[in-house]
Amino acid sequence: MKDETHKSAHPPCEESPAEIKRRRFLEELCIGLGALCATILALPVIGFLVAPLFRKTPFAWRGVGKLSQFAVGKTVNVAYLDASPLPWAGVTAKSAAWLRRVNETDFIAFAANCTHLGCPVRWLPEAELFMCPCHGGVYYNDGSVAAGPPPKPLTRYGVRVVNGEVQILASPIPITS
Repeated sequence: MKDETHKSAHPPCEESPAEIKRRRFLEELCIGLGALCATILALPVIGFLVAPLFRKTPFAWRGVGKLSQFAVGKTVNVAYLDASPLPWAGVTAKSAAWLRRVNETDFIAFAANCTHLGCPVRWLPEAELFMCPCHGGVYYNDGSVAAGPPPKPLTRYGVRVVNGEVQILASPIPITS
């Protein structure tokens, strides 16, 4: 039997120190460029996640009508401009609230959104109840929960009268689940 030793057609190459340095440089360059790209892509995501921690909740007094427009004991829907409208918001920059004139000087304002999932509530004057048509939420005329899934009473807004104008302290739509 013949002793068969297989020799490769190409003997193993030994790399010169210059080739090793070049390969090492290219490896580090690729790793560095990959890390730079990852950082550039991560910055907007990090900004999106962290920004709400530093953003103040906007509040602004918004006029909803003259004092003489509101009858004592009546609850009416009033519209006003959102506290932080975006330039492109259009009609969505408008918000609404339920406003009741309690007596000659006092008003109560409730958010027009259900505290369950944010659906708009309606005022039923005959029953003196706020009703959410989406999931059957019912609120008494003081905003407290009467029935259904809402977890808490209707949100109240601050109300003031300045120079004969009724104003509501506007804030973002209060939605909780």
